[in-house]
Amino acid sequence: MSRPLTAAVLTASAALLLTACGGGADAGDSKDTARPSTPSGVTAQAGSATSVHVMWERSSDDRAVTAYEVLQRGRRVMTVPAGKRMVDVERLAPSTAYSFTVRARDAAGNLSAPSAAATVTTPPAAPDDRTPPTRPPALRGTAAGSHEAVLTWGRASDDAGVTAYDIYQADSRVHSVPGTATTARVTHLRPGTVYTFTVRARDAADNASPDSPPVDVTTAPAPGAGPSTAPTGLTATARKGGVTLTWTPPRTGAPVKEHQLYLNGKFATTIVWGATPPPGKAAYTFTVTDGPGTRYTAKLRARLPDGTWGDFSAQRTVVIP
Repeated sequence: MSRPLTAAVLTASAALLLTACGGGADAGDSKDTARPSTPSGVTAQAGSATSVHVMWERSSDDRAVTAYEVLQRGRRVMTVPAGKRMVDVERLAPSTAYSFTVRARDAAGNLSAPSAAATVTTPPAAPDDRTPPTRPPALRGTAAGSHEAVLTWGRASDDAGVTAYDIYQADSRVHSVPGTATTARVTHLRPGTVYTFTVRARDAADNASPDSPPVDVTTAPAPGAGPSTAPTGLTATARKGGVTLTWTPPRTGAPVKEHQLYLNGKFATTIVWGATPPPGKAAYTFTVTDGPGTRYTAKLRARLPDGTWGDFSAQRTVVIP
C-alpha cells in the first residue's frame, strides 16, 4: 500500500515545485523585456592622433541601466559600467574618419537602439613630438545653479598644436573639449558642494601639459538646505619630508575639535585638538617618506556638534620637491 501513497506525494510535490517556480499561466509576467532608452547627446572628440574621447547622456530603464556599449560603425569596441558616460577609444589610426554610436544595456540583457552617430577625424600623427603643451592659464569657474559649473581658461601653446583640453575634478577627468575651445560646462554635480577643477592641454602625440592653476566652484544649495559645513581656505605647502595644511574651520556654533584628513581620495587620519582649538586658522603638518615628484591630493571635513561629519573642503594638490 505504500507504493501508491509515495507516487501521490511525489506528484503533489512536483506540482507545488512547478507553481513555486512560476510555471503557471502568469509565469512570464515578471520577465524584463523593456529596452532602455536610447542614449542622447553623443559626442566624439579626437584627443590625439590615435585616440578619440566619446561622451553621452544618461539613459533610463524601467529597472536599471547596467552598462553602456560603444560601437564603431556597428562593431562594439568598448563596454563600460552604467556609472560612466565617457570613454577613450584608443589604438586608432591617424588621419582617419570614425563614426561612433552608444547603446544602453540592462540586467536582463535588453539593449537600447543605437544613438545617433558622432563622427570625428583623427589628426595626423606626430611621432617625433615629445614636447607637451604649456600650462593653460587663467582658469576661472562659476556655478550655474545647483548641478552645473561653467569653466573658462586661456589658450595653451604647443609646437604642433593643441588638439584637446581635458577637465579634471579631484584628479579624475570629467570632461574634454576640442583644442579650439576655451570654455566647458560640467554637469551632473551635487547641490551645495565645493568642487576643485583643473585643466590640461593635450596635443596630437598625446603629450599632456601640466595642470592649470586650480579653481574652486561651489554649487548652489538645494532648496531648504542649510549653509555649507565645509572647511574653507585650504592651502597645502610641500617641502622635503612633509606637507603643511592650513584652513579655516566651518562655523558650527561651537569649537570644531576634530577634522578628518583624506589623502589621494582615501581616509588618512583624524586630527584632534585635546583642548579648545585655537581661534581662526588651523594648521597641520604630516610627514611623507616618498621621494621627489610624489603627488598628493588633500581634503578635509569637520565633525559637527551633532557628531556627524560635515561637507568636504576643496581639494588641494602638491608635489614633493
